[in-house]
Amino acid sequence: MYKPVNQSFFETPVLELAPQLLGQYIVHEKPEGRLVARIVETEAYHGPEDRAAHSFGNRRTKRTDVMFGEAGLVYTYQMHTHTLLNVVSGPIGTPHAILIRAVEPVEGLEQMKENRGSQLKMKDWTNGPGKLTKALGITMDYYGHHWTHEPLFIAEGSEPAAIEVGPRVGIGNTGEAVHYPWRFYEKDNPFVSKYRP
Repeated sequence: MYKPVNQSFFETPVLELAPQLLGQYIVHEKPEGRLVARIVETEAYHGPEDRAAHSFGNRRTKRTDVMFGEAGLVYTYQMHTHTLLNVVSGPIGTPHAILIRAVEPVEGLEQMKENRGSQLKMKDWTNGPGKLTKALGITMDYYGHHWTHEPLFIAEGSEPAAIEVGPRVGIGNTGEAVHYPWRFYEKDNPFVSKYRP
């Protein structure tokens, strides 16, 4: 049923790819079962000229190295105790990426519930970038993996009814980049994260 998208899907400028990811499925084939979620919120990072991007000024470190690779690679990084999940975009050597900020659970709900804690409401399982990786069982081990390859891949989904845009979240002290309208989300979807300016 779920089939990875083609490499060409990712070969799109970052500000076009970020909204195009909305409605697509993240599929994680695990030994205990398949976990599937629909992407409902993304944020584009237009490094090296984007002060909010890890690769601002073409900063190349052990952490950001994968961003300089081909479009469609997985960029994971740690923030506090959370793993955050990104899609690399742009030509090789151009370190652009898109943060997957929220997803809607589709399949493997019992496993997601177990991963996140049975006391939580379903909408709180995946309505944030650190929450969704826990729910889907995605770890730092996927750094440098490619989104067209199993067991973790993006599959074609359904187009959102309407897309809204706004500023990105949690990027204080980045000058004018704070105001860039580079967060994209499905209008009225209950799994979109709460915006805190």
